[in-house]
Amino acid sequence: MIIDIAEYVAVVVIGYILGSIPFGVLISRRSTGTDITQVGSGKIGMTNVLRTAGKKAAALALILDMAKGALPVIFAGLIFSDNHHAIAQVVAALTAIAGHSWSVFLRFKGGRGVATFIGSLLALYWPAAVVGGGIMIIVAYVSRYMSLGSISGAVTAFVMLLILNILRAHPPIEYVIYAMLCAIFIYVMHRDNILRLVSGTERRIGEKVKADNSP
Repeated sequence: MIIDIAEYVAVVVIGYILGSIPFGVLISRRSTGTDITQVGSGKIGMTNVLRTAGKKAAALALILDMAKGALPVIFAGLIFSDNHHAIAQVVAALTAIAGHSWSVFLRFKGGRGVATFIGSLLALYWPAAVVGGGIMIIVAYVSRYMSLGSISGAVTAFVMLLILNILRAHPPIEYVIYAMLCAIFIYVMHRDNILRLVSGTERRIGEKVKADNSP
């Protein structure tokens, strides 16, 4: 029992610390000298990096933000037995997203957790990550709104996992609950974007922002 608690504590700490690493901030600062927490949306994810530091920097931020979602899940799966590994993996994924969204290195500010969520899904159940990520890319490309693509992708991943679980396919119920919580979380984190979408003032993908714009 004590060993299990210690292992869960390790999973939480590692997940949160990895998730807290502000790759978007570090990459933008190295590329352009700009603090992206003071520009555009003020978020540290790929979309704001794209607006401030360009495509290469944004691609690198995306990959690293996905990695910090996947690695804690892999770690949890390695240290827990089959009876607990699904719960431990979900805990690891949730704490990684929490770290990204409320980073200890940024005074508990951060991003919206989309890339970290997709990365965690790659480690949990990769078909859901591929389908959800694919929908995200398609919707974002067609609409030119990353926020709309992000919400669509998260909801699609949840619906896919739910259907597969009902059909008694591989995904355990813990993964379904995780995807549902993340879809709700991503929707809530994009509530300001939703208001701008409705009013027609939402920024499109690649739209540049000035460095003196406040988030």
